[in-house]
Amino acid sequence: MKADRLRDDLAGQLRQLRDLTGRSLRDLAREIHVSSSSLSRYFSGQAVPPWSTVVALCKAAGRDPRQLHEVWGRAKDTPHASAAVTPSVRNDLPHDVTAFTGRGQELAALLDAPRNTTMVAIDGMGGVGKTALAVHGAHLLTADFPSAQLHLDLHGFTPGREPVDPSEALRVLLAALGLPPGRIPDGVAERAALWRSELATRRAIVLLDNAADADQVRDLLPGAGRSFFVITSRRRMVELDGVQPISLDVLPAREAADLFLTSAGGDRPGDVGEVLRRCGNLPLAIRVAAARLRHRPAWTLDTLVERLREGELAVSDVFEMSLRQLDSAQRRMFGLLGLVPGEDIDAYGAAALAGIPLANARSLLEDLVDVHLLQEPAAGRYRMHDLLRQSARAEESAADPGPAMARLGDYYLGGMLAAAEVIELVVVPVRVIVSHHAPALPGFSHDGALDWLDAEWGNIVATFRLTVELRIDATAVGLGQFAFVISLGRRGGMAQVCDGLAASLPAAEALGERRMLASHRYLLGAALLRVGRPADAVPELETARVLMASEGDVVGQALALEQLAEVRLYADDAEGALELLRRATGLVPPRQAVVRVYIGVRLGRALLLLGEPAEAHEAVSGLLGTARGLDRQKERMCLDVLGRAALGLGDARTALDLAERAVAINRETRYPVFEAISRTDAAVALRHLGAVDEATTAHAEALLILEEAGEPHRMVRSLLLYAEACLVTGDREAAARRFRVALEIATTQGVTYLEPAARAGLARVS
Repeated sequence: MKADRLRDDLAGQLRQLRDLTGRSLRDLAREIHVSSSSLSRYFSGQAVPPWSTVVALCKAAGRDPRQLHEVWGRAKDTPHASAAVTPSVRNDLPHDVTAFTGRGQELAALLDAPRNTTMVAIDGMGGVGKTALAVHGAHLLTADFPSAQLHLDLHGFTPGREPVDPSEALRVLLAALGLPPGRIPDGVAERAALWRSELATRRAIVLLDNAADADQVRDLLPGAGRSFFVITSRRRMVELDGVQPISLDVLPAREAADLFLTSAGGDRPGDVGEVLRRCGNLPLAIRVAAARLRHRPAWTLDTLVERLREGELAVSDVFEMSLRQLDSAQRRMFGLLGLVPGEDIDAYGAAALAGIPLANARSLLEDLVDVHLLQEPAAGRYRMHDLLRQSARAEESAADPGPAMARLGDYYLGGMLAAAEVIELVVVPVRVIVSHHAPALPGFSHDGALDWLDAEWGNIVATFRLTVELRIDATAVGLGQFAFVISLGRRGGMAQVCDGLAASLPAAEALGERRMLASHRYLLGAALLRVGRPADAVPELETARVLMASEGDVVGQALALEQLAEVRLYADDAEGALELLRRATGLVPPRQAVVRVYIGVRLGRALLLLGEPAEAHEAVSGLLGTARGLDRQKERMCLDVLGRAALGLGDARTALDLAERAVAINRETRYPVFEAISRTDAAVALRHLGAVDEATTAHAEALLILEEAGEPHRMVRSLLLYAEACLVTGDREAAARRFRVALEIATTQGVTYLEPAARAGLARVS
C-alpha cells in the first residue's frame, strides 16, 4: 500500500503539471516527444516515467524539476513501478483517442470489469464512441495484462468489406501470439481450441472491434484463464453467456459540450447547445464539426449552426456539412479515397488514384486530415473511419470505379517494376502492360524497395482482387504475375499466389496478347510446381511452351522446358530432365546469360540425382563467374549446387562452407525461403562432419523460417533431405522422427507426391 501511495503522489503532481500547461494530452505528448498512451499511464499512476520525461513536463509547465526528484526516486524504486514499465510481448492497440472526454461511469465499469468477468461487450449506434471508449480503457488496463494487448477489426459494419469470418480472425489472432502458419490448423473448431489453449497460460487483453453479431465472435472468446476481452458492436451481444454489457447512448449535454470545446480549441461566441443538438450529441459528429470551427478563426458558433441548420440530426448530415466546405478538388479526393480497397494508402497511391501531381495529392490529404475526414495513424499513411468511408463511397456512387482502380493498380504495378530494378530477382522479368503511368514513384534503394513492398503488400493484394472483379484485365494480369515474381523465395505463401494467378487467368485470355498469356500460364505452372502439385503444373507449362513456340519466343520455350525438367526431377527422373535441359540449352542464344545460368544450375541438379557429383561440379563451376556478374542470387543458385556436389564427393567441409556462403547471400538480399533451403544444406553437411547438435539447430532454424512463410511443400522437402542425412550417418531414431513429421505435413497439407518418399523412409528405419 505504501508503494501505491508513492506512485499516486507522483501521479497527482504530474497531473498538476499537465493542468498548468493548459495543453491537451495529444499536444503535450507531441511537445515532449512521448506517446499519449504512455502519458496517460503516467498520469494515472500505472507507470513511473523516466526522469527525462518528468523534466520535460516541468519545462512545459514552467516549474523547477528538482522539487520532484525525491518523490520520483521513491516511486521509481517500488517493485510495482519496475513491473509497470516492463515491455509487453505484443501491443497492437490503436493510438489512444485525442481529448477523451466524459464516459466516466462507463469507463469505471470497464476498468472494474476484469475483477468479475473475462468479457465486456460495448454496444451502441454508429459514431457513439464505442471504439474510443474501448481503446482508452484498454490502454489504461495494459499494465494488468502484460502477456499481450491485441486488437482486431472484425469489419462487421465496414462499407464495401465483408465481415471477417471466424476462421480468418482466429488465424490472425494466433499469428499475433507468435504462432507460425505451420502450427495453425485449418478448421474453425481446431483453431478455436488452440486459441483457448494458448490464452489459458497468458494474461492478455484482446479488443475485438466492430463485430457484426454474436455468431462472429463466439469462436473467438476465451475459455479458462485470466485474459480479458472487450467487444464493440452496433448490436447487443445478448446471445453470449457471461458477457458484461456496457451500452452507450449519445453523450450527456455537459460531456458533449466539454468534448466540443476541447476539440474546437476553446469557446466562441454563440449557442453551443444548438451546435450539439444539430450534431445529435454523437462524439464522431461533434469532432467533425469542431474541426471545421477550429480551422475557421473568423467563425462564431452561430456561423457553424447556420451551416448545420439545413440537415437532420444524423452523423451523415454533419459529414455533408463538412463536405460542403470542401472545394471541388478536396471533395473529389475524399470520394476517391472511399474506393480504396486496402486498409490505407500513401501520398503516391493517392496521387495515382486521382491522377494528379504528388504535391497536390499531399496537400489534399493534409486538408482532409485537418478537418477529421481522414486519419493519419502513421506518418505518411492515411485511412478513413468506417462511417466516413460510407459517406465517401456515396460521393462516388454514380461514378464508374474502374478508371480510378486501374490507375491505382497501375501505380502498384509500376512500383513493383521499379523495385525489381534494384533488387535481385530469381526469375526472368515478366511481360506486363502499364496503361497509366503514375504521377510519381518513390525513389528506391535496395532496402527501400523491399520496405515499400512489405508496407504495401496488403494493399497490392486487395487491389489485385478488385481489378480481377472489375475486369480491369491488363492490370489484374500484371499484378498477378508480379505477385509471383516478388513472392518467390522472399515472401512465401506461394499457395495464395497460385490462387491469384488462376483467378486472373481469364483476364489474361481476354486480353488477346498471346505472349502475355504464355507468360501467365508459365508462371501458373511454376507456382503449381512450387506448392507441390507437379501433375497440375505440366499442362500449364506445356501450353505455355506451345504458345511461346507459336510466337517465336525461343527464350520462353527454353524456360518452359527448364520448368518441365524440374517436374522430372521431382519424379526422380534425372534422365528425362537431362533430355529436356539439353533441348532448352540448344534454344538459348549466347547473349541470354541469365537463362543459361538457370538451365545450367538445373542441369547440375539432374547430374547430382544421377549420382554424378563430379560432372555436376564441372557443369556449374563454369557458370559461377557469369552468375557473379549478374547478381548475388544467381551466384547463390550456383553455390547451392556446388555445395551438394562437394558433399557427394566426400568433402563435407567444403559443402558446409559453400552452404554458409549461400545463407549469407540470402540474408543480405532478404530471401528467407531460400535462406531456409541453404540452411538445410548446411545442416546436412554438419551431420556428415559429426556436429550433431549444430546440425539439429541449423535444421530447426530452417524449418521455423519455412513454417513462418507458410511453405509446407518446402518443409517436407527439407525434412526428407535431412532425414536421409541422419540415416546415412547412422542416427536411425533422428531419421525416423523427420520422416514421420514429413509424412504428417505432406498428408495434411496436400503435398501428395512426396508421401511415398516419406513412407519409404519410415519403412527403412522401422
